[in-house]
Amino acid sequence: MESSDMGEEGTPKYHRANPETMSDEVKQKDRDFRKKLNRDAREVVSDSIHKRVKLIVHRPDYSVESEQEYLSLSKVLMPVVREIARKTLPLLEHETTSEFARNQFYGSKFQADSVAYQDFRYFAKKRPPTESPSLVVGLRIDESASMAAFGRLEAAKRAVIAVYEFCQICHIPTFIYGDTADASKLEQMSIYAYTDFDRTDANDRFRLMGIRARSNNRDGMALRIMADRLAGSPGQTKLLISISDGQPKAMDDYTGNYAIKDMQQTIAEYERKGITFLAAAIGQDKDVINQIYGNEKFLDITNLTELPAKLVKIIARYL
Repeated sequence: MESSDMGEEGTPKYHRANPETMSDEVKQKDRDFRKKLNRDAREVVSDSIHKRVKLIVHRPDYSVESEQEYLSLSKVLMPVVREIARKTLPLLEHETTSEFARNQFYGSKFQADSVAYQDFRYFAKKRPPTESPSLVVGLRIDESASMAAFGRLEAAKRAVIAVYEFCQICHIPTFIYGDTADASKLEQMSIYAYTDFDRTDANDRFRLMGIRARSNNRDGMALRIMADRLAGSPGQTKLLISISDGQPKAMDDYTGNYAIKDMQQTIAEYERKGITFLAAAIGQDKDVINQIYGNEKFLDITNLTELPAKLVKIIARYL
């Protein structure tokens, strides 16, 4: 592919074109999937305080530069991810081949050791061959403008690479969305569906490099859309992790106690539907994020270099 950028000697620079040209059928399926995501997201918020917010769900593309950035960032991460996965896979193999599935509300085998958790999952039952996956993971990335500061954006990219690749190795269904608010008057809320368990693509790992520091953040709306998608997925445990560097703030008045109350109500509503929330706070508003989510759902990430491994280890604990 010839670039319009000329080199020092006036000769054109050449870049490798994408060799995998999508067929018309694949392009149409992508368009249909994007339309479905938009319809579903608008339906989810239709009865909430966000019902009048103009929303667009994007399905980002990727470029050769995205591939190069991914390869550069993943080079250091993958040995760590593979090591954690190596220790986790034997546990998964035992789980899927075991005669009994643990932590059930009812069953034929009583587990005395589970009583300590006080969640009423005291029994084990025989696991049928078609049992749903034990874990489904959703990862939400705050793409507000402040993510550009202090290396937060690169830390978030490293984290999503680690989570995505770990889930791929362990066959854990996952979806990774980013969001921002107030891109324009016609697009007050933007969702970026980088990966989705309903439409998997080996090139999704390159789409993740499209994560950017953009504008404001309307956290409650993003959490509602992602939590609802997770609630409708198969899986015994449904984990939604939010990586954010600040408290919610969007036009016209989505800020302060009003926004915090919306987030807390959304979290409470979807916890009743079986969603487990975790917040990884990587910015200056850690106290506010802690107040919103509560101590038991709050991760204080002071050292950004620890974020990828910490998230992967936390996900492994839920298996």
